[in-house]
Amino acid sequence: MTGKKKPFSAKETVYICDEKVTIYRLSKLEEMGIGEISRLPYSIRILLESLLRNAESEFVNENDVRNLAAWNPLKLKQQTDIPFIPSRVILQDFTGVPAVVDLAAIRSAMKRLGGNPSDINPVVPVDLVIDHSIQVDYYGTSYAMHCNEKYEFHRNRERYELLHWAQRAFNNLRVVPPGTGIIHQVNLEYLAPLVHFRETEDGKVAYPDSVVGTDSHTTMINGLGVLGWGVGGIEAEAVMLNQPYYMAIPEVIGFRLYGDLKDGVTATDLVLTITQMLREYGVVDKFVEFYGPGMRALDLTIRATLANMGPEYGATVAFFPPDEKTMEYLLMTGRDKKQIDMVREYLKIQGLFVTDESPDPVFTQTLELDMSKVEPCLAGPKRPQDRISLADMPKVFHQAMETTFKEKRGGEILAEDPEYNRWLEEGGYNIVRDKGFGYGNLLKIKCTDDNITVNHGSVVIASITSCTNTSNPAVLMGAGLLAKKAVERGLRVKPFVKTSLSPGSRVVKDYLEAAGLMPYLEALGFHLVGYGCTTCIGNSGPLKDSVSQEIKNKDLTVAAVLSGNRNFEGRINALVKANYLASPILVVAFALAGTVDIDFTREPVGCDPNGQPVYLKDIWPGREEINYYVSKYVQPEMFKNEYSDVFEGTQLWKELDAPTGTEYNWNPDSTYIQEPPFFKDFPLHLEEKQDIKGARVLVLLGDSITTDHISPAGSIPANYPAGQYLLERNVDEKHFNSYGSRRGNHEVMMRGTFGNVRLKNKLVSGKVGAWTLYLPEKKEMYIYDAAMKYMKDKVPLIVIAGKEYGTGSSRDWAAKGTQLLGIKAVIAESFERIHRSNLVGMGVLPLQFKDGENAQSLGLDGTEVYDLLGISTLQPAGELTIIAHRSDGTEKLFNVTVRLNSSIEVEYFLHGGILHRFLREKIKGN
Repeated sequence: MTGKKKPFSAKETVYICDEKVTIYRLSKLEEMGIGEISRLPYSIRILLESLLRNAESEFVNENDVRNLAAWNPLKLKQQTDIPFIPSRVILQDFTGVPAVVDLAAIRSAMKRLGGNPSDINPVVPVDLVIDHSIQVDYYGTSYAMHCNEKYEFHRNRERYELLHWAQRAFNNLRVVPPGTGIIHQVNLEYLAPLVHFRETEDGKVAYPDSVVGTDSHTTMINGLGVLGWGVGGIEAEAVMLNQPYYMAIPEVIGFRLYGDLKDGVTATDLVLTITQMLREYGVVDKFVEFYGPGMRALDLTIRATLANMGPEYGATVAFFPPDEKTMEYLLMTGRDKKQIDMVREYLKIQGLFVTDESPDPVFTQTLELDMSKVEPCLAGPKRPQDRISLADMPKVFHQAMETTFKEKRGGEILAEDPEYNRWLEEGGYNIVRDKGFGYGNLLKIKCTDDNITVNHGSVVIASITSCTNTSNPAVLMGAGLLAKKAVERGLRVKPFVKTSLSPGSRVVKDYLEAAGLMPYLEALGFHLVGYGCTTCIGNSGPLKDSVSQEIKNKDLTVAAVLSGNRNFEGRINALVKANYLASPILVVAFALAGTVDIDFTREPVGCDPNGQPVYLKDIWPGREEINYYVSKYVQPEMFKNEYSDVFEGTQLWKELDAPTGTEYNWNPDSTYIQEPPFFKDFPLHLEEKQDIKGARVLVLLGDSITTDHISPAGSIPANYPAGQYLLERNVDEKHFNSYGSRRGNHEVMMRGTFGNVRLKNKLVSGKVGAWTLYLPEKKEMYIYDAAMKYMKDKVPLIVIAGKEYGTGSSRDWAAKGTQLLGIKAVIAESFERIHRSNLVGMGVLPLQFKDGENAQSLGLDGTEVYDLLGISTLQPAGELTIIAHRSDGTEKLFNVTVRLNSSIEVEYFLHGGILHRFLREKIKGN
């Protein structure tokens, strides 16, 4: 901080609950005629408060405040940047480990360059929640969680020792140990204060909570009225080190909710409906703010579910401004009563608290939804926005079999497969259908003997997982009640279904047990398997050997049904092609049915021991029954008890033999943690960027390439380069663990870049996986091997892709791996926000085709040699000229848009990345 004069005289002292508190009053700006603050979207007001409070710092100037205070949807200048300074940072362990590794590497570099390593600490408070590493190896038993946690520590010992070291070595860093819960649910239920009341030398200062996180679903905290979103790991590290997060002033789309959800419709159905609507509308790089009578009537747990899936509908933020429902949730989750009163009063003073009398803000544009029109649904088979009405499931699944899954793994056409045709003839489970079944036309209901054979459409994974839904007691109580009714009717889960319950908070077990519902869930195989993300992020663990063998032998298209937020191809399990998102209640129902080829509105879930059909309506719990259970059994004392020792950890955590000291002692033999090369042989002086000439295409991709495709989080195939690397270091295949668990080792991660078994690189048509064509020899080889050959020959590389490049989780390794493979630029039709930002953070240039143009329209097949011209004169949102040289001597010249959105992003790119810029400045300061 510098001693700048306060430009707006907005700092003043007030009394809140009889305590003297300093605030930065937003209404002062309206009194000065700078903007109509009382009509701004609430999310903009919180950004504005941050600027106003920091207006006397070295990062924020008077114009920044004025530009945002004058926010007007009709006059918005998209390229106007503001320096946002969040109040805290939150990490999960998959993205947190590489962040800690980078901080440790910067400390090592500081020492080599003559600086003081202990100067490198988070300046902004950081919480790291370990939740992404537990895997479902054991299930369906009372000992499943105990065994899974032991396996977790065995697999992740080196990573956990690093994090244990970091907790003690760095100031301003708290670690929530494994076995506690999922990052966003822990944030919602405990970590987020909503308003900070920070003690300073000059007394208590109050300001709204705000957060950036290294997980895209950080948006879940928007449901509490906390402004927060996911950023790249690289950007989060910069924020930790007291660098602002530079962003364009956002558009804000108002989403008005009205009406009431019908009985039988869940928060999951609502969020899948909204996801479809907003994906179709297009809200990438925009804030979404909910308002209206329907919003104010929603319980906070439903708001949190809607906010959680902001990344699935593409929004930066999915914001619910605080109101009395927010205060009720704080009370329910065991927060201090006086603190809640202080929070309420501060928000009212600042015009950040919504009541029925509050005028609607002015938005860029608005949409609306009558919630009474929402129907029960799922989403899939491989995108969250592909909503399917419950009644349409068999029709849509058959259509997917004929389109999405029509080609078998070996290239054989599915329609020619006798097993597939036999499945069509049989027409499903537990019923007799008309032979010419037209997704309706039911001839008669007749219960048959239980079919225990795995077939197309069989549900082989049914998982109640993810903070998206397990933060909502209503849908979990609903799942327990449906299980109770199903057990009482004699229904059982099919033997080939792998069932699991992995909630995001230990409180879930408390209230399900208090309600007497855990025994019924366990009777259907939904035993606790651990507190973590598990199936939602691909840690579903292996299927039964017999099931796996049947899938492989017949090349079956089987299904997973999970209460998560992501269902991208290859994410949930390598053997499961079709993945469907559903409420926890429907997860239990589909586990009972054993197939997704079923219309629950007309077909029975199963048959009782006497052969009588049992329909979903027979066992579905009503809203009043669910509300009764929630109000009676979800108690504040449960939250207070479970979070009283949240940073201490289990006995397994306490017994770790973690290193100590200021600097991390890198072990060259470790296969989990290695010092990355980013800061080795580090040039202190900035070299001028040159045009990229003679570049080759490493991968040529289509639309909707996700970060799962670019940087897988699941299992490591033994025959892939990353697997070979581990085998060469005497790591047995059964101890490979996952890509996500090895993000602290760049040698594994760069070999795994573009290593998804489902990746379709158009350079090797008809082949899936981590393959490419090495040019000009046109030799097929692994992408990593080709990249190393190109690097040896000093050939720069590019990626060409379609729309929505980089959708999915905010994985920094999708950018770091890209950079380490020697890729200098990515040319796509459009980018997902976080991945584009991560590419910039690693010094990789994101370029966008002009509207209406793409590789196909320009006649590019990826075998050309490319020159990228104009890099030395880069401007934000400027243009570059590209010349593609074909082998026949002809050329194709076209222009692309530079997706560096601000002057600071240009600077990051020129430095080779955010952290590179930070280290250079830190060394100069020393």
